[in-house]
Amino acid sequence: EYETLTAKFHFVDLAGSERLKRTGATGERAKEGISINCGLLALGNVISALGDQSKKVVHVPYRDSKLTRLLQDSLGGNSQTIMIACVSPSDRDFMETLNTLKYANRARNIKNKVVVNQDKTSQQISALRAEIARLQMELMEYKAGKRVIGEDGSESYSDLFRENALLQKENSTLRLRVKAMQEAIDAINSR
Repeated sequence: EYETLTAKFHFVDLAGSERLKRTGATGERAKEGISINCGLLALGNVISALGDQSKKVVHVPYRDSKLTRLLQDSLGGNSQTIMIACVSPSDRDFMETLNTLKYANRARNIKNKVVVNQDKTSQQISALRAEIARLQMELMEYKAGKRVIGEDGSESYSDLFRENALLQKENSTLRLRVKAMQEAIDAINSR
């Protein structure tokens, strides 16, 4: 009785690339920075593979990181995706800003094909509902005498229905003629 539509919503805040020299991180923080950089590199490879129309890359490396596997639908899949690039006006952050803009430009070239996710059961239910509506309309036509089944078992529209349709058409034509004649009579009487 119910149609099931499925949807996913990903809200991802990508960390900026971590420059170990600049941050001076050591130990756990350094490992975390390396992990972030690996994920961003894998994401960059996926974006490059999807966004470069000139190469027509057959293999897209989604499995290279957890991040790209999670975002597979958002990147070249069945999703609407918005990417917001944050940049800094500071001279000190010029290279990061430039890299971010290049990244966003490559991501902009990705074309997703969005369709409604509907499971097979829901599709069958929709098809069956349409079939029921069509059959109910057909049944009403039989009850109203619009359709008949002949002696040979063939289905056709009833002669009465055809005659009725012709009479209605003739009736509307005659009404138009009467209206036109009435307007002509009114015009003559007003002189």
